[in-house]
Amino acid sequence: MKARSAAMKRQVEVTLLRDQAHYDELVAGAIAGAKVSLWIATANVKELRVEAPIGSRARAQGRYRSIMEVFEELSARKVEIRMLHAGVPSRAFRAELARRRRPPLAMQQCPRVHLKMVAVDGRLLYLGSANFTGAGLGAKGAGRRNFEAGILTDDDVLLDEMQGTFDAIWSGRECAGCRLRAACPAPLDGLGAGAEAAAAKRAVNRAESRGRRLR
Repeated sequence: MKARSAAMKRQVEVTLLRDQAHYDELVAGAIAGAKVSLWIATANVKELRVEAPIGSRARAQGRYRSIMEVFEELSARKVEIRMLHAGVPSRAFRAELARRRRPPLAMQQCPRVHLKMVAVDGRLLYLGSANFTGAGLGAKGAGRRNFEAGILTDDDVLLDEMQGTFDAIWSGRECAGCRLRAACPAPLDGLGAGAEAAAAKRAVNRAESRGRRLR
């Protein structure tokens, strides 16, 4: 399979995000406000804490909650949440996911995923350095969070390109030409539309099993 061109030149309007702006604009703003779909690509996955809702007693007390609660609220509003990841999710993330009777998001693992991307409702795109971790995107103090940089854009062409890239990996269309297939825990090609939930559950089970072996 011939690799697609990796270059695209565009003149677009972007919003630069640095450090704390990743939480303020991307997590507390765009992700929490998703209405239709939320697609996330990340190399690493760790538990991510966010501020309690504005106006709540918990917020007044300065308390935080898991991003999984935000995902549950989005899922209850019928927002489709997908996450592509490379590494085994952290123990804390797996624990939060295991507490839910029904996972609020679908997860699929590809060891080659290293892009950091968030697409919200097919209208807003984040590209940058931040993994889906507390230090990258969570409500961390200024002296504790990672130094991160990225952009937000609503450019239709870039959205189409990156959502197409995400979907090609998610659906397994990139698997046929992959030279690391022998090392892949579960190639994504051959999955039917109805098998995604089962695949996500298997991915979580594999992660939990590997996590136990690593303890």
